[in-house]
Amino acid sequence: MTGERQDQRGRKVRPEEVDAWESLVATARRTVSDGLVVGTSGNVSVRVGDTVLVTPSGVPYDRLTAEDVTGVDLEGGQVLGTLVPTSELPMHLAVYRATDAGAVVHTHAVHATAVSTLVSELPLIHYMAAALGGPVRVAPYATYGTHELAENMLRALTDRTACLLRNHGTITYGTTLDQAYDRTAQLEWMCRLWLTASSVPGLSPTLLSRGQVAEVGERLRGYGQRG
Repeated sequence: MTGERQDQRGRKVRPEEVDAWESLVATARRTVSDGLVVGTSGNVSVRVGDTVLVTPSGVPYDRLTAEDVTGVDLEGGQVLGTLVPTSELPMHLAVYRATDAGAVVHTHAVHATAVSTLVSELPLIHYMAAALGGPVRVAPYATYGTHELAENMLRALTDRTACLLRNHGTITYGTTLDQAYDRTAQLEWMCRLWLTASSVPGLSPTLLSRGQVAEVGERLRGYGQRG
């Protein structure tokens, strides 16, 4: 989808925002189809310049169209669309203001949420914790949509790209929507792995040391294709 069109608020939706909205909706739908959220319980955002496109509150993702584009500035003022932005907007904006994030994904993934109720940090069950910056912390509980929750989240995200939200879910960020989503999926997988290993009667899973995970972090810097 390309081209420029007029938004209901009068501001022109730029071609890059049209494309970003299409990708955002596809990612939001993927969180549902992959079982990371139920209904509209999660939310997704992507930054385009100084505008943050974000899923609207309470609208099923399969009903979102190009006409539903919803955008705010970095202070939360609505600049695109008429639908009310997600109630978790304070978390999304806090990430953008504190990091170089290009996209944020928040879910209520089952295994990750379960782990958030049990520990203050996801045990180092797998070396891919390094891909998220190190041991994944659990942010203390606060009511959804509040600045207190956003502040708790930012502390848990220090030097990390993902954290768990106690009795709530997950939040990850990346330079792109694909990266943010992949980090969410990786976090949910590690949580499921730890819960599965911990459920074997009479046995406890072997955990990695912080040093071992840090070593993997160094190796990951050169991972992938070069060119």
